[in-house]
Amino acid sequence: MTSVVKGRTGKINWKEIKRQKVLLLWSLVFVIYGFIFCYLPLAGWLMAFENYKPKDGFFHSQFIGLGKFKQLFIDDGFLRVIRNTLAMGVINLVVTFVAAIVFAILLNELKSQGGKKVVQTISYLPHFLSWIIVTGILHDALAGTGIVNDILLRLHVLKEPLNFFAHPKYFWGIVAFANVWKETGWNAIIYLAAIVAIDTNLYEAAAIDGAGRWARIKYITLPGIKPTIIILLLMNAGNVLNAGFEVQYLLGNGLVQSVSQTIDIYVLKWGISQGDYSLGTAAGVFKSVVSIVIILIANGMAKRAGEERLF
Repeated sequence: MTSVVKGRTGKINWKEIKRQKVLLLWSLVFVIYGFIFCYLPLAGWLMAFENYKPKDGFFHSQFIGLGKFKQLFIDDGFLRVIRNTLAMGVINLVVTFVAAIVFAILLNELKSQGGKKVVQTISYLPHFLSWIIVTGILHDALAGTGIVNDILLRLHVLKEPLNFFAHPKYFWGIVAFANVWKETGWNAIIYLAAIVAIDTNLYEAAAIDGAGRWARIKYITLPGIKPTIIILLLMNAGNVLNAGFEVQYLLGNGLVQSVSQTIDIYVLKWGISQGDYSLGTAAGVFKSVVSIVIILIANGMAKRAGEERLF
């Protein structure tokens, strides 16, 4: 066993490179793609430290250091945008994360294979719809003459139709619901795969010992998919500030502007509409740096938790 491990961790030789040359060539294609489209554009961050003018270019625009960042943080509008982005990001992360796990577990409990396939197929479909279509459906459903108001009026929950898009207090909930409806089925795929990988003998042994469905879920299914949950949580933690652009932009209006605008919309407003490329870039740099910090913190917490379990 020791010799096998040493062989696997030894230096890579030319023979091994030749044997895997096809994989290496394909890997090189993706490395080049990532370098061109992910790393080269980072040179544009230079605009955040300049009073950038397109006619002057990167190298001749006036260098102002952190001036644009100072302008950001004295702007009450930007601070409100950060609050909206964080709030919607955390709500979307928690709600979609929990919904996908619960849906995968419930789907796994279905005994009918035909019924399970039908439910899976139906749940995947919203993922392939564009946000234009999804927001259109939401507008129609939540309109004054929509099905939601119709049901609430018939149940005497409301006395008159309610314009949901005119009240800021409903906006974050509507965005969260839209994300759950669109992505739960798709997000559940990896959890279903993790559940299928659990040894079926564990379930049979638990059933013989008298464990019911809830006990099997609690003591076998959830611990079995725990590593998958942690990995996906770490991967999604960095996307907290990616609360969205399309859904907020399409559902937002002047009445809910105080709660609907995100950092991405702020970047569009100042970087493109107002032509202040430096301010828009500074907002984007801030978002990226905070996302990296969040990932590092989440990764550190996960490592610490793993070490505590070992000892």
